[in-house]
Amino acid sequence: MFRTPALAILAALLFQSPALALDAPSPAAGAAPEVAPPPPELPPDPNDPLEKLYGRKQLFFEKGTPTVTVRLMEGQKQVSFVPKGRMRLTARGGLNKTLDAPGGSVWTIRLKDYEPGEVVYSVQVAELRQADREGLVEVRKLWEERGFAVRTATSGSLYGIAGRVLDNRHVEVYLGGPTSEEAGKEQLKQLHQRFGFQATLASALKKRPHGLLELTDAGGTVVAIAQDLCSATSPEKAPFTVKEVEHGVGYSWHGRQDRTYRGDLEFVVDRSGGIAVVNSLPLEAYLRGIISSEIFAKSHPEALKAQAVTARGEVLAKLGTRHLTDPYLLCAEQHCQVYTGVQAETANTDAAVQATAGEVLFASGGLVDSVYSAVCGGHTEDNDVVWGGMPDPALRGRPDLIGEVPAAQEKLGDKSLPEFLASSQQAYCQVSTLANPKKYRWERRFTQVEVDEIAAPFGVGHVAVVAVAKRGSSGRASVLTIAGEDGATQVRGELNIRKLFKNLNSAMFVVEPPDKGRPEWIFRGGGWGHGVGMCQVGAVGRAEKGQGYREILRHYFNGAEVVAIY
Repeated sequence: MFRTPALAILAALLFQSPALALDAPSPAAGAAPEVAPPPPELPPDPNDPLEKLYGRKQLFFEKGTPTVTVRLMEGQKQVSFVPKGRMRLTARGGLNKTLDAPGGSVWTIRLKDYEPGEVVYSVQVAELRQADREGLVEVRKLWEERGFAVRTATSGSLYGIAGRVLDNRHVEVYLGGPTSEEAGKEQLKQLHQRFGFQATLASALKKRPHGLLELTDAGGTVVAIAQDLCSATSPEKAPFTVKEVEHGVGYSWHGRQDRTYRGDLEFVVDRSGGIAVVNSLPLEAYLRGIISSEIFAKSHPEALKAQAVTARGEVLAKLGTRHLTDPYLLCAEQHCQVYTGVQAETANTDAAVQATAGEVLFASGGLVDSVYSAVCGGHTEDNDVVWGGMPDPALRGRPDLIGEVPAAQEKLGDKSLPEFLASSQQAYCQVSTLANPKKYRWERRFTQVEVDEIAAPFGVGHVAVVAVAKRGSSGRASVLTIAGEDGATQVRGELNIRKLFKNLNSAMFVVEPPDKGRPEWIFRGGGWGHGVGMCQVGAVGRAEKGQGYREILRHYFNGAEVVAIY
C-alpha cells in the first residue's frame, strides 16, 4: 500500500499513540443506544395505557399474533387525521371521555400546557449477550481495575412461542451513575484521552413528559381534552389517514405526505416537546406496509418471501432493545425499517407475507437477527465488523459468487480485495435483472482540497495518507487511518467511515492516493450498504436462478432454518 519510505514510516507511527476514534453505531444508525430506565418510585400501574407504550418493551399478543407499536412521527404541535370507517376515540385522564364518530370525519389534536420530561445519561463501555457470562466478568474486571464503579442493566426480552425460545436479551455495562449530557460527554473525552477507548453516551428517561391534548372537530370546536394520551380505534377494523406525515427527517428526501395505516392510533405527549403519533397494529399487517419499501415489489416471488422472513425476524430480534425512552417499540424510518402504511401494500408483497406467515430464522436453537442490505458486492460481511459486539455464527461474511469460489476470495484483505473488485467472476447481485452496475462496482474521486477539508476536524493538517488499517472478511473497512503533516488519527466503524467521505456506497473499497499524472484520491469499491446478512439484490439473482426462499436464506444466514412460531 505504501510506496514511499516517508509514508510507510508515518503510517507505522499512527499506532504508537492513542488516536481519535469514531466508533460505529449499532444497526440503529445515527441514534444513541439507550439504557433501561431506573426503577420508578412506585410500581407501574398495569391498567395505565401509557405503561403499555412507555413501560417494559415487550410483545403483546392478540388472537395469537404479535402486536407492535410504530412511531409514525413525533415532535408535532398538532396532528390531523381521518378515520376511514366508524371510529371510537378515548381521551385519557380524568373521566376518560369516549366518543364515537363516523368515517370520513376530520379531527385535529393540538398540544397544550407541555411539561418536559427528564432524561439522564450514562457512559456505556460494552454490550454483551445475556449468555456471555465470561465476557461480562472480563469487562467488569478490566474497568474495576482501572478504578471505575461498574453497573449493568439488561435490555431485550425472553419469550416462549410455539415451543421455541426467543431471547434477545443483552447486558449493557456502564461506568458510574446516571449524569447530565454535558458531564457524560466530558467522561467520554477523558476515557479516550486516558485509554484510547471510545465509549458511548446512552440515555434513559427518568421522568415522562406531560401535557394536555386538545381534540377538535372539522369546525374547530373543542370536543375533548386528554391528559398525555388520546387513543383512536375502529370497531370495523377500518384504517386511518394521517395528514401531513413527516418523514425522512435528516435526509435529503425529508418531506410530508398524507398516509393511511391499518390498526389503531395513539397520540402521545413526547419528550421532543410535541405529539408522537403511534400506530398499534398486528405484526403481519405491519410487514405488509414495509416489504415493498425494503425491496422491489416486482422482485421474484421467492426473493419476496425471503424478504418477508428476514423483516419479520429482524423485528422480533430487536424488540425491547431500542427506543427504550420512547412510547413505542419501533420507528417508521431506516433506523428500524421503512414503514409507509397501506400505500406500500402490493399484491406481490402481500402474497409473500401471507405465504410465510409467522416464519422466522433459527440457528443453534436461537432466533437469528436476520438483517439485510441492498447489494453485497459479491461478498457479505461479519456482524461484529460492522456493529461490534459478539460474533454471530449466523452472520458470517462469505462469498456470494456464481460457481466455484477461489480460496483467495473466501476472506478478502489488502492484497486480495483489488483482485476481487476487478474479477470477471459473476456474483448473484450482479446478474439479477434488478441489478444496478453502478452499485455493484463504483468509484468516487476526491480532490486534495476535499480530503483536507474532510480531515480538518481531526487536526492532522495537509493529508498524506488515507489507508485502511483493519478490514472484515469481505474487505470492508472497519478502521481507517488518516495522517498528515501535523499528526494522525484513526476513524473506527464502517458507517462512520462511509459518512466521513460523503456517504460512500459501502466500506468495501481500496484507496489510490494522488500521483504526478492524477491529482485526485480515488476510492474504488463494491456493494451498496453494510453487507451483513441477506444481500437483497443477490437474493433476487438466486431466485431467478431457481433457488427457493429457504435455500436463499440458508446461504445468507450460515445454515439457519426457517421455522413457523405462530
